[in-house]
Amino acid sequence: MNGTAGEVTIADKIFDILSSFPYFKENPTNLWTSDLSGDALGRKNVFAFIEVADTYKTVIYHSHMDTVGIEDYGAIAELAGDSDALCAYFSTFSEDPEVQADALSGEYLFGRGMLDMKSGVAVNLVNILYFSEHLDTLPGNLFLSVNPVEENDHTGIIEATQEIKHLQSKGYEMVTAINTDFVSPLYKGDETRYVYTGAAGKILPCFYIKGRETHVGSTLQGIDPTLISSAINLEINTNLALCESILDDEIVPSSALLQRDCKDFYNVQTAKTAQLYFNTFLYEESATKVLAKFANVAQSAITSVCENYKLRLSRYQASIGISTETEIKVDFYRFSQYCQYLDDKGYDSQNLIADFINEHGALDRRQAGFDLINYLELQTGEDTPKVILFLAPPFCPHNFIDADSRVNQVLDTVLADFSETETFKKRRFFPYLSDSSYLAMRETADEINEMLTDFPMADTLYPVPFDTIRSLNIPAIDLGVYGKGAHTWKERLYKPYSYGVLPELIRSFTKRMLEGEKQA
Repeated sequence: MNGTAGEVTIADKIFDILSSFPYFKENPTNLWTSDLSGDALGRKNVFAFIEVADTYKTVIYHSHMDTVGIEDYGAIAELAGDSDALCAYFSTFSEDPEVQADALSGEYLFGRGMLDMKSGVAVNLVNILYFSEHLDTLPGNLFLSVNPVEENDHTGIIEATQEIKHLQSKGYEMVTAINTDFVSPLYKGDETRYVYTGAAGKILPCFYIKGRETHVGSTLQGIDPTLISSAINLEINTNLALCESILDDEIVPSSALLQRDCKDFYNVQTAKTAQLYFNTFLYEESATKVLAKFANVAQSAITSVCENYKLRLSRYQASIGISTETEIKVDFYRFSQYCQYLDDKGYDSQNLIADFINEHGALDRRQAGFDLINYLELQTGEDTPKVILFLAPPFCPHNFIDADSRVNQVLDTVLADFSETETFKKRRFFPYLSDSSYLAMRETADEINEMLTDFPMADTLYPVPFDTIRSLNIPAIDLGVYGKGAHTWKERLYKPYSYGVLPELIRSFTKRMLEGEKQA
């Protein structure tokens, strides 16, 4: 499970399995691990390389080894890793007829990680074994990368980019990367096998919201940050109007992942600050463009809250026959603008940020930005109501292959070969977060640099090798195992496609991508 010593155990197991293959017994230096830098658990990447003479053309297979937790299994959590026991359990589970039918069919494997994505790792291992025993059928090289820490921060694949860069420096050309992360039906009765030719990106837009605290007996003399937080949340959370418009792709709106005030205990004082952040996917638009949308929406929400405050205060004062001067004003800044505001007042914002980092040691990646702004407010004596928009980790780049690319053309040919027994549909963006995000990127250097001005402590909290990713520029697709209920206690893998059709499909695509590419 992600964040546990189990990520080390599974890496060792994968290494042991690969070590048993005759090819790696004969070529032990082509199998290795690499510890993640500074990782408290000692997690590691596992790499394998099958090398063919007379060519530098290489296909990458990659998959992640971690899973989410098992809390959702509740009273049967001890069965989460026992597929046979879960199948027996669900075969009598009449509360969900579809799950029961799948269990009774004998065609599904149940359990945590069975779909996302231990079976994807298994498919890659099977194909590595196959090609290592049939080198005469392999027109090029294969590089396998099995990575931890996908389910939250993608640290495994980020560090794996250095291994890929090293291979490139030796002349190897990565013609494509194949991720075997899961695909699922999009609606009840959907039996389409979706193939994704790109990866959605992600940003985590955060709002630091400071109001003006007051006693509940004079509530309209203050400015409640939870009202502002709620107004911004209503404007952004699940708002389809903020989504990109892309034909025939599943474009998901933003979701609030955190909303809270910052009171530590009960009293009769209104909240001083509130915090809010969103999961926001990137498709074709850059992070800077999406952040600009959020800034506009937030400013509109703030204006609306302030106008309502003024109206309510006026009505309240009229009702009690008292008139007092109460300023209702909330400033808005993007983080870069806030730093400039402090600099204009005579402070050195960058030195203050450096002091914060030095004083606070280990930082929670999501909370650090909020804590930093609190620190800056304290150090500069700032106490006026304000909203500050900034970014926190993770940042996942978005990428997609072009319609006229060789990868896309070969993929069409291979899918046509398998279309007699399966119904395939290509889509551009994998609808979940994916390690494939870190193999290529569409953002320009200028767009990244602009984004980083609103991403406090990015180099400390979440160092992403942007230049490396841009230089890799590997066309990445997802040919995933198929099943239902990922990240739920009903997670299950459909065996006939995942273990029967998919490995052969990937082998066919691999060979076609490498065919005719040998160099003299």
